[in-house]
Amino acid sequence: MAAKILDGKTMSEELKSNIARRVAAMREKGVIPGLAVILAGDDPASEIYVRNKGKGCEEVGMFSRTIRMGADVSQEELEAEIQRLNEDPAIHGILVQLPLPGHLNEEAALSRILPEKDVDGFHLINAGRLMTGAEGVIPCTPKGVLHMIRATGEPLSGKEAVVIGRSNIVGKPMAMLLLRENCTVTVCHSRTRNLAEHTRRADILVAAVGKARFVTADMVKPGAIVIDVGINRVDGKVCGDVDFDAVRERAGWITPVPGGVGKMTIAMLLANTADAAERTLRHA
Repeated sequence: MAAKILDGKTMSEELKSNIARRVAAMREKGVIPGLAVILAGDDPASEIYVRNKGKGCEEVGMFSRTIRMGADVSQEELEAEIQRLNEDPAIHGILVQLPLPGHLNEEAALSRILPEKDVDGFHLINAGRLMTGAEGVIPCTPKGVLHMIRATGEPLSGKEAVVIGRSNIVGKPMAMLLLRENCTVTVCHSRTRNLAEHTRRADILVAAVGKARFVTADMVKPGAIVIDVGINRVDGKVCGDVDFDAVRERAGWITPVPGGVGKMTIAMLLANTADAAERTLRHA
């Protein structure tokens, strides 16, 4: 029996409807949630991502501001722009679109964003809060993945979870979120030996490795929840890190690419921005 599809498009639309109601309530109180996105250079993929973020803001009644900086922008100019946005009361969320041009220091730039305006959840303070279980901003993609896993209705406590990938953006925070849910978590990566031995034990398998159709059916436990975070292009078509057609015949639940985690990432960015604006109202 084929796996049930975890439809990111439908879930994200439900989330955005809820966010739109929250935004409408804030607008009645004189606060319009604002997101600023800094785009340095001319990476085509980044252009698409930034355009989608702006469209998402418009759909829920927020305003967005895109600051475009040339590929030759200096570290000082970038950080000065971040500081201006930190001081702007109309901006509740700041996002630096990654990757930055190679000569720029991403870690230094991200550290300049105020933790309360860090809607990507990449600041070291927010990462530390996630690590210790304290309240903070959760990175958008792992937050969206957890929402999708919960949507299965499966009890998560005690489940075996395997995350393939150890990036600061997805892999590590994903592992922390699953630990919070009382899963037993294994993080696999490029140096993991006998990878399939780990993945075949997983009740929950999150693939964030960046290799097209890397996860094959023989690597998946029958009935598992399989979440595909990857976005790859093969012969001009978008596909994930999971061999969708084959794995669907073995898994219990699976996310498609496109139409899966990517949609949820944008929705969670909007949710984090709304959260930041609501904090401003509470502390006014």
